[in-house]
Amino acid sequence: MVLPRIKVLALGGTIAMTESAEGGVVPTLNGDMLVKAVPLLGSLADIEAVSFRQLPGAHLSYDDLSALAAAIEAAVAAGARGIVVTQGTDTIEETVFALDRLLDVDAPVIVTGAMRNPTLPGADGPANLLASVQVACSDEARGMGGLVVFSDEIHAARFVRKTHTSSTGAFSSPLAGPIGWVCEGRVRVVNRIQKVAAVGRGADLVDVAVGLLPISLGDDARMVEAACAARLAGLVVDALGGGHVPAAVSNALQAAASHMPIVLASRTGDGEVLRGTYGFKGSEMDLLQGGLVRAGWLDGRKAKVLLTLLLRAGKPGREAVDAAFRPWGGGSA
Repeated sequence: MVLPRIKVLALGGTIAMTESAEGGVVPTLNGDMLVKAVPLLGSLADIEAVSFRQLPGAHLSYDDLSALAAAIEAAVAAGARGIVVTQGTDTIEETVFALDRLLDVDAPVIVTGAMRNPTLPGADGPANLLASVQVACSDEARGMGGLVVFSDEIHAARFVRKTHTSSTGAFSSPLAGPIGWVCEGRVRVVNRIQKVAAVGRGADLVDVAVGLLPISLGDDARMVEAACAARLAGLVVDALGGGHVPAAVSNALQAAASHMPIVLASRTGDGEVLRGTYGFKGSEMDLLQGGLVRAGWLDGRKAKVLLTLLLRAGKPGREAVDAAFRPWGGGSA
């Protein structure tokens, strides 16, 4: 029997960490070491492991993700049936959504990691890697875009969030729940998602900074003014409730929207930004009339990823931004 070809791209993170002489754990294990720690993998797939990066999740950059997307495209073109990316959990939700937006491949692209490093009892990395390879080999996961496999649950890139600092069940999808699971080695996908056209990597501009501005009680225009002074290429506002900000913040945002794209998200992380319920100063209706673009049901971090990728691909215009957020229930209308 010919085993399916799976490529494992290791980026570092907790799953690859061991104790350092200076104290604490740091990423030291390479891709081959991670795969060899799970002997059962050899009976499931023909695995090629590559140590693509050796970094904590917090140190990854958009340049790293662009290079990772190119490596995945090359692997799939060379015959890989599926891809598994291992990395630090801090930024898994950003990585998987970025890959989901950059890639146009049917092969499953799985991102996983670990909450307990290999030196701890009950380290979860081997189980997560095993389940990820099982999903990557499956027909059920094809055409589903980027996926996170963690604690035997399968989460879509567009929904998944890290919602706990230390639990092995740290990943959840508050808006829609997991789309499937792995049980006794069998992959179950019970909620199929609609495909959305990829952004693509385009010109891949390097010097693009997008801010994420959280709004809280008592804020005024100073934080918006600071963002403008920093000459950001774009801004995502993590607004209150259904998309609301204090009146002074609204004035500053509408002024800023005349010279850079500003996307309106909700700090709640669940539900979608409203479009026509509230009419007070600083409400969603006021902000949309002032030039902001709704994130729809994407949370602030995913909205920031999408806006960053658009700008890196040389698509800064309001029409392009509006069109990119429309499939997620967003846009300016």
